Amino acid sequence: MKIYTLHKKQKLPISVETAWEFLSNPKNLKIITPNYMRFNILSGADRPMYAGQIIQYIVTPAFGIKTKWVTEITHVIDKKYFVDEQRFGPYALWHHKHFIKEIRDGVEMEDIIHYKIPFGILGRIIHPFLVKPKLEEIFNYRTKKLEELFGAFKSPEDLKLNVVS
Repeated sequence: MKIYTLHKKQKLPISVETAWEFLSNPKNLKIITPNYMRFNILSGADRPMYAGQIIQYIVTPAFGIKTKWVTEITHVIDKKYFVDEQRFGPYALWHHKHFIKEIRDGVEMEDIIHYKIPFGILGRIIHPFLVKPKLEEIFNYRTKKLEELFGAFKSPEDLKLNVVS
């Protein structure tokens, strides 16, 4: 059994409160998901995030094939992290940890996803050509969209260069 990992970090010039308010609201997933995926929440996004929350949605990840996906929010520590796990969907395993950490001039957001592809050896063969590039594309889109919404992070050195005396 092969378990893959996708690990992404992003810095944004926003407060922990702003990051948490946006990221912990399931309705905002549509905003940070590419339009071609036709992301649509069916149920479960009507309350603030809590452990045990079940969210059902339809997504079209590739080739125009609609897929129902059901996730459960399994862990939540307010303004620090939450975990969603697939209960039904395209993966044999999907475990996604979202961390938010305050840093100088903003926040660092970290995603760690452990996933397993179904279909045994066939899944392992298609992973590097289809699944991995598609996940990279989706998370790169999220990075760009979050920068559009909240601004790109500037390092302290960048901030010093922009100071007008």
